[in-house]
Amino acid sequence: MRLHRYIWALPNTLIGLLFVPLTLITKGKMEVVDGVLELHGGIISLILRHCVPMRGGASAITLGHVVMGLDQRTLWATRRHERAHVGQYEVWGPAFIPVYLAAGLVGLARGKGAYAGNHFERKAMEQEAECQNSDWSG
Repeated sequence: MRLHRYIWALPNTLIGLLFVPLTLITKGKMEVVDGVLELHGGIISLILRHCVPMRGGASAITLGHVVMGLDQRTLWATRRHERAHVGQYEVWGPAFIPVYLAAGLVGLARGKGAYAGNHFERKAMEQEAECQNSDWSG
């Protein structure tokens, strides 16, 4: 039963849900895919491009069971990676955001960068690669 995972990640999901009215007011779209609410377009694209502290912004970001992406195509392309983050939220629950930020600081301190050196990003990339490899071998 996944209900306990939704409840455990709920504090983070509530942060993501704050973006729903802004998305809809600015003509963005939302859709539930495999139990995860996906938002794209409208203000979400602007936030991802200009408010995420990464060079060039972000393609997508996950907050609990809410994934925000630049557009529908980007959400499709990043789905495996972002679903890995959903799983991380399900494990870490309310602690995920502070632990994720700390992992970014560790990556910076090690000279690998807040994103590329972040343990959680590396794990999401590994899971994404495993899924892609199993697609080829299946």
